[in-house]
Amino acid sequence: MAIIGNRRKRTPSHLWLVGLLTLVFNTMGIISYLTTKLGMLAEMGLTPSQIAFMESYPAWVSAFWALGVWGAFAGSVLILLRSKWAVAAVMVALAGLAAVTFYHYAMIEMPADMQSPGLDLAIWVVTLFLLVYARRMTAAGVLR
Repeated sequence: MAIIGNRRKRTPSHLWLVGLLTLVFNTMGIISYLTTKLGMLAEMGLTPSQIAFMESYPAWVSAFWALGVWGAFAGSVLILLRSKWAVAAVMVALAGLAAVTFYHYAMIEMPADMQSPGLDLAIWVVTLFLLVYARRMTAAGVLR
């Protein structure tokens, strides 16, 4: 419970649901990022051409990818910790996601077997939802 003035604010049950579900979802991004950076893509079943594509990312794209996945993960953790810093973490995630999306759709020709617009849309929806949710919970005094 958070204390607001003389009143105690209960943690809504949906906070735990949102925090845990988004944490699981955002963990998938962490796994993808780490398997790429640790050279484990073949073990994940990617073909040599897919591995070559993933390893060809310029440093700036890799940096924004890191901001995106780690920011989203941190946002979920911070929601579970009831911290208002969740908003800032998700904003960092959105900046990373925007840069990587721009790279994928505007700067390169992505191989057909690497395209997944449904997954891209799901990532955007979850991340934007997380931002709106964190802002609302902050405004309601749940995140402090």
